[in-house]
Amino acid sequence: MESFYIVGRNQLNGSVKIDSAKNALLPILAACILINGEVYLKDVPKYNDVVAMTKILTHLGAKISWNDDNLIVNCACLDACDVPDELARVVRSSIFTLGPITARLKKAKVAYPGGCDIGLRPIDIHLAGLRQLGIKVIDKNGYIYTDGEKISSNDVMLSFPSVGATENIMMLAVFAKGQTRIFNPAREPEIVDLQNFLNKCGAKISGAGGNVISVEGVNDLHGCEYKAISDRIEAGTFLIAGAMCGGEIELDGAVSNHNQALLTKLEKTTCKIKCYNDKIILKSIRRPKSFLEVETAVYPGFPTDLQAPMMALACVSDGYSMICENLFEARFKHVGELLKMGGDIRCKNGICIICGKKKIYGADVESTDLRGGASLVLAGLVAEGYTTVKNIEFIDRGYFHLEDKLSSLGASIKRIKSEERLDNYN
Repeated sequence: MESFYIVGRNQLNGSVKIDSAKNALLPILAACILINGEVYLKDVPKYNDVVAMTKILTHLGAKISWNDDNLIVNCACLDACDVPDELARVVRSSIFTLGPITARLKKAKVAYPGGCDIGLRPIDIHLAGLRQLGIKVIDKNGYIYTDGEKISSNDVMLSFPSVGATENIMMLAVFAKGQTRIFNPAREPEIVDLQNFLNKCGAKISGAGGNVISVEGVNDLHGCEYKAISDRIEAGTFLIAGAMCGGEIELDGAVSNHNQALLTKLEKTTCKIKCYNDKIILKSIRRPKSFLEVETAVYPGFPTDLQAPMMALACVSDGYSMICENLFEARFKHVGELLKMGGDIRCKNGICIICGKKKIYGADVESTDLRGGASLVLAGLVAEGYTTVKNIEFIDRGYFHLEDKLSSLGASIKRIKSEERLDNYN
């Protein structure tokens, strides 16, 4: 087990490169199941979730290799159609394999997915979509069984714009003869990226990012070389860190349009922000003002994945802030840890009111999920004294070498073994 050891109160200055998006790479890796050939994915960070997904692909019969930071996936010779519990429980995105395995092999057996415990994340929307395309689905004993022998194109209406369900149905429909239309789909940039990847491999998909996605069935897909979009959540995390710590940071490779909801909020906090080409520059010269309120919503609304980091910002902002979490009922587990650091937070019925303090203080805290863990790191960066953040394997699920990037900007943060004596770092 490892921890982050942080000494707070350092400004952040300099440039940092934003990595390829975890939430784009995972569905793209699942989509490789559809492809009878080699896929060369460029600049792939070894997030814990990405490594977990490559293990699933290897179990299915794929050949996986790394060339520096590039990932080579060949699914030409798949010989299994199951994703067992010991692999599925590691990563929520294991459910993305259900559609492509069924499309490619006409049957699947996939265990219920794991991942961070942030509340109920039912997969009924996935299963309803599969059934609308003629897939027979049986749910029993912790596994989902599918029979895709009678797959057919159709209009699919999603009851909620679920990202995972949209991606699963897109991949399933690729080999269904005729036209499939997905109504009320998710509109996230990662959906567009999956469309672009599949089209580069020979699919015929249009409309991603809009209100209706259309998929024209094809007979097969071929390999390609591809680079996923940059990670808007990583970019957002660094922007919030810059707002909290002060200084001037430049994000290289960030897409400002993907983070417009966040940028609008940060511009209210005394930050000066410039965007051009693939760069975002943020300058923060004094204590941030309150951003007033954040209400999470599906894209293009404020992302739930940045709710926890924004709470860390609220803890040190001047004034009161309100955060309303609309998507996941258990996504406030970081609140108790921020209270240990001196945060003034009151929560009820999915709404938190935060009174910002001039100072918060270092403490021993624990990550319980990916984004909550990131919020504790940000709080540690501005806290008086030192902070240890435990259980950072959660953070490694979606941030690659976070401590190195923050250190390059001037933060004092080290990765240590949990049993190491902290006296060595004082």
